[in-house]
Amino acid sequence: MDRSPTSGPSALSDLLVDIIETLEACGLDRDEYQLYDTVDVEALEQILHSSSGDVEVQFTVEGIRLAVTPESVDVLIDEEPCSADQ
Repeated sequence: MDRSPTSGPSALSDLLVDIIETLEACGLDRDEYQLYDTVDVEALEQILHSSSGDVEVQFTVEGIRLAVTPESVDVLIDEEPCSADQ
């Protein structure tokens, strides 16, 4: 899920939507997880946009490994990043 690198409330909303859409593309229903129990989306957004270098944050939601960068939310499968758009 690609998104433009912005900051502020709409960027936070965009990141949250991108993560949820990626999880749904992997077959995970919204009722199967509580995202806020897994990751602080506001803190994640701050980390992604406060770094001057390349940054990637990885975490797992109900067995689905995600890699989040300022540009995308990707699913990690067998150590190879695989976009949910594919």
